[in-house]
Amino acid sequence: MDLRALRYFVATAEELNITRAAEKLHMSQPPLSHQLHLLEEELGTPLFLRGHRRLQLTPEGELLLRRARQLLELEEKTRGEIRQVQQSLSGRLFLGMVEGRAPYLAAGWIAGFRQAHPAVSYSLWNGSSDDVADRLDKGLSDLGIVASPYNTEQLRGLVVGQEPWAAILPRDHPLARDPSPQIPLASLVGVPLIVPSLRSRMEAIRRWFAQIGKEPLFLCDTSNYLDAVALTEQGAGVSIFPQTTLTPNQLVVSKVIVDPPRRAEYVLVWSRRHRPGPLAGEFIRYVQSLAPEPIPLPQAPLLET
Repeated sequence: MDLRALRYFVATAEELNITRAAEKLHMSQPPLSHQLHLLEEELGTPLFLRGHRRLQLTPEGELLLRRARQLLELEEKTRGEIRQVQQSLSGRLFLGMVEGRAPYLAAGWIAGFRQAHPAVSYSLWNGSSDDVADRLDKGLSDLGIVASPYNTEQLRGLVVGQEPWAAILPRDHPLARDPSPQIPLASLVGVPLIVPSLRSRMEAIRRWFAQIGKEPLFLCDTSNYLDAVALTEQGAGVSIFPQTTLTPNQLVVSKVIVDPPRRAEYVLVWSRRHRPGPLAGEFIRYVQSLAPEPIPLPQAPLLET
């Protein structure tokens, strides 16, 4: 099973049509069909269910499609690293990150790093902290930005930013009418809450409420802040997320939660198993050289998980 066969397979799996896949690959249909049959023979299983006009992936084909995409992405990354060695500091940096402040941090770093190294390009990927750590472990990302705490046995890290946790409220909610930019945690007691879906985060929020002798009312948990904002817009509940998760929106209001406050901490991380390449190493040094970001709430402890 070579990479060329995997490219043929991925193109066919994405098109689910031999003719269109052959056109996409700039080859004729018979050689493509032959290569796919050879791949199925090598693996000992059919990868497609063949109809009159359209193909359908078998369960084995769906599994191979996921793995093939990862392998081809890893091949691109490896070629880029080899070019870095050959051509000094250039190539492609693969960066995974969580939502919230992480994309803003990455944007600032890329803008500054680009001035010194214009030949570098970037591939950005978003997901949960666990997803980012998994991509680092598999070598699919060079670096990641996650929320603290993180697995220090698996990852090395550098703290790069902090921000307060905030309540995102529908604009017509009674709590949104107060002109104060802050809101006491006690005000959210009995309010249906939309929170991050990580179990550890939910337990941390429970402990946060326990400090004031109350229990949170969880309505919904989600890994995507856009879903949280959509629910908030419709008046389903109030979302609790790091402050800069929210992008400007006329239908909702964001207020920093205080009494007691909590903060989220962001960390630039890389795998302990895979030594950073020349490009990733230089990028880490660049981030280390920057002045530490101001902490919005210096007295607020982390929302420990």
